Amino acid sequence: MANKILQESTKLANGVAMPVFGLGVWKSSNAEAANSVQVAIKNGYRMIDTAKQYGNQAGVGYGIQKALKDNHLNRKDLFITTKVFNGDQGYQSTLDNFEQQMKELRLTYLDLLLVHWPVDATYVDTWRALEKLYKDGRVRAIGVSNFDEEKLETVLAAGTVMPHVNQMEFNPLIQEEKLFDYMNGLGIAMEAWSPLGGGEALSDPAVTAIAERHNKTAAQVILRFDYQMGAITIPKSAHEERIIANSQIDDFDLSDEEMAAIKALNQEKHSIWYDTFAWHKGVENGVKDEVSTWDDHDEYMNKPVQ
Repeated sequence: MANKILQESTKLANGVAMPVFGLGVWKSSNAEAANSVQVAIKNGYRMIDTAKQYGNQAGVGYGIQKALKDNHLNRKDLFITTKVFNGDQGYQSTLDNFEQQMKELRLTYLDLLLVHWPVDATYVDTWRALEKLYKDGRVRAIGVSNFDEEKLETVLAAGTVMPHVNQMEFNPLIQEEKLFDYMNGLGIAMEAWSPLGGGEALSDPAVTAIAERHNKTAAQVILRFDYQMGAITIPKSAHEERIIANSQIDDFDLSDEEMAAIKALNQEKHSIWYDTFAWHKGVENGVKDEVSTWDDHDEYMNKPVQ
């Protein structure tokens, strides 16, 4: 029986259909990302989320092409997201580096491109570059990540295209209530990174009690909560059994009382936020940030799909 969650999509403000559930690959090497992408697509996933900062776009690109071939799928069957690296931000730099990202991903167009973080001095110019890529047809939708209401308003005032998505840390411990309401009012979709909330959320007695009641795992309960809250969700895993299990949330519903019990866990506390990064405040010689380095990058850039 087909998984309804993996087949479901939501319409973005521009009419583009975006799957409501997908795979994230943060902290994965190129080999791990390539394998996870192939496993996920084989098991019905159609959305993959990566970023230049993760250092695994080459592995993701290989995994996409291998999975398309092995599963007799077309590129249009997938929804691929990547993000503008903080060190690449600015108008021309964003445009120039986009081409290298597309080369690593082995793609001719992108479904969604996000500004990874709002680098103070450059995020408005970065947004204008995304608008150009969107208007030129290189990207089907554009958005931001880790933008609070103030920074969203700055982009709205400076740009001509409203962000279609804002990818935020979202889980039972940080539910972004005020921001979520603001975004809903504008028609900006909420996408959840760190949708499971780590060990603290997974081991919370309220969550584990609900999981036992439904004969589900704590992770499945939390992902169902995210889904019922209306957040697009991209849990990360490198293990096939967990990739499959994460998506198996289409056969139960959380009651109003169970949703309320999980909502009560909200702390509105970011695990990482602007003050975590020196570049956010401005560094004299420009943005200081690093792409994750994996020894297998060159191998996957040049690896033939067989």
